[in-house]
Amino acid sequence: MTALLRWKSMKQTSLFSQNNTQNQPLASRLRPTSLDEFVGQKHLLEPGKVLQQMIVQDELSSMIFWGPSGVGKTTLAQIIAHQTNAKFITFSAVVSGIKDIKKIMEEAETDREMGEKTIVFIDEIHRFNKAQQDAFLPYVEKGSIILIGATTENPSFEINSALLSRCKVFVLEALSNNDIVLLLKQALNHPQAFIPLEVNADEKLLQAIAEFANGDARIALNTLELAVKNVEKQGNSVHLSENLLADILNNRQIVYDKTGEEHYNIISALHKAMRNSDPDAAIYWLSRMLEGGEDPVYIARRLIRFAGEDIGLADTNALTLTTNVFQACRFIGMPECDVHLTEAVVYLSLAPKSNAIYQARCKVREDVKNTRNDPVPLHLRNAPTKLMKNLGYGKGYKLAHHYEDKLTTMQTMPDNLLGKQYYFPTEEGNEQRFKARLAQIKQWKAEHK
Repeated sequence: MTALLRWKSMKQTSLFSQNNTQNQPLASRLRPTSLDEFVGQKHLLEPGKVLQQMIVQDELSSMIFWGPSGVGKTTLAQIIAHQTNAKFITFSAVVSGIKDIKKIMEEAETDREMGEKTIVFIDEIHRFNKAQQDAFLPYVEKGSIILIGATTENPSFEINSALLSRCKVFVLEALSNNDIVLLLKQALNHPQAFIPLEVNADEKLLQAIAEFANGDARIALNTLELAVKNVEKQGNSVHLSENLLADILNNRQIVYDKTGEEHYNIISALHKAMRNSDPDAAIYWLSRMLEGGEDPVYIARRLIRFAGEDIGLADTNALTLTTNVFQACRFIGMPECDVHLTEAVVYLSLAPKSNAIYQARCKVREDVKNTRNDPVPLHLRNAPTKLMKNLGYGKGYKLAHHYEDKLTTMQTMPDNLLGKQYYFPTEEGNEQRFKARLAQIKQWKAEHK
C-alpha cells in the first residue's frame, strides 16, 4: 500500500483517534465525531434534511462540500467515516499521482464486487488538476467509490463538469456568532480541552472572539486556546475576561482572496452598490478589497468600465474622473491612493445613471454577428488612388460642414439595417440634452428627406 495514502477500515478505532496529545491545536483535539457534537449548518443537518438523512441512514452518494474555511467540511467527512461501514480513503492533491489513484480505484472496484463499500475523501479538491480529477470519474460512474470532496472554491469553475454532474453539491455557510459562542462554551466544558486547567470565561469575551473569528470555527478555538495560554494562572483555575483580548485580537484577518471567487463576489458587490446609488456600501466593499490586498489599479480599471457602462452620457465627467483616478493609482499606489478611489466610488454612486450606451453596444453587437455584413457603400469610402476614384469610391459623399445646418440626408447605414436604432437616450442627467438633440436631428432629416 502506498505511503502517500491513508487507508483505514471503519472497524478499526485508530482512524480519527481521540487519544490526541495536548500538543495538537484545540480545534484538532476537540474535533466532533458525531452529528450531535457538530455545531452549525442547520440548513443541512437538522433532522429530516437531505444530508442528515444520508449520514444517519448510511445511504451516501458522491458529494461536494463547498464553503469557506473553518465551517466543518473536513469534520463532516470524518463524521461520515465514523458512522459508515465502508472503507475510508483520503487523497492529497500534492502527493497523489495518477498511478496511485488508479491503483487504489482498481482495488476499490474489486472490493465493490465483493460487496464492500469504499468512500474516498479529497480535501481541497480544487487543487487536483484535470487529469487527477478525470482518474476518479469512471469509478464514480460505476459506483466503485463514493466520492466526498471539500473545497473553498466555486465547484462550477474548479471541478470538471463531468465529475461535478455526478456529485451532489452541499453549500456550507460561515458560522454565525451564536454558533461560535456555542462552540466555545462546548470547548470550555470539554474534559479534554485544557487538562489540567479549569477554565471559565466572561460572556463578553466569547462574543468578542466570535466577532473576531468571522465565522471560522478554527480561528475561534485557536484564539480561545491562545487566551488560555496567555492568562495569568492561579493554580489550576483560569478566568478569561474581555480585557485579555486587546493584544490577541488587534490583527483581524480580512477574508479576501485575490484569485478566488471572493475576489469576483466583492467586485460585483462594489459595482451593484454604486449602480444602486449607495455610497456607503460602495465605500465598504472598496475597503474590503483594499484591506485584503487588492491591486488598486485593478479597481481603478473597473471604475472606468463602470463610468461607461452604468453612467455613460448622463454624466460625461464620470469617465474623466475615473481615468484621472486610474493615473493617480499608478503614480502613487497604496496606501495613498485609497482616498482617490474612495472619491471615485462616491462620485459614481451619486452620479445619474444610464446604461443607454451599453445597451446600444449590445444591440449592435448582435446585429453584427447575426446579419449579413454588407460592404461599405461606395459614397462612404475614401478614394486615395485614381483607380479607387474611377471605381466610384467617395462619389456622392456630402460633407456636413458644407451645409448650413451641418446636417445632410445622406444614408450612412447599410441597406439591410436601414432605419435601425440602437441608441435610446434617457432623461437622466446630461443625457436629456443628448435626447433632445437626437430628436431634433431626426425631425430635420424627416423634413428634408
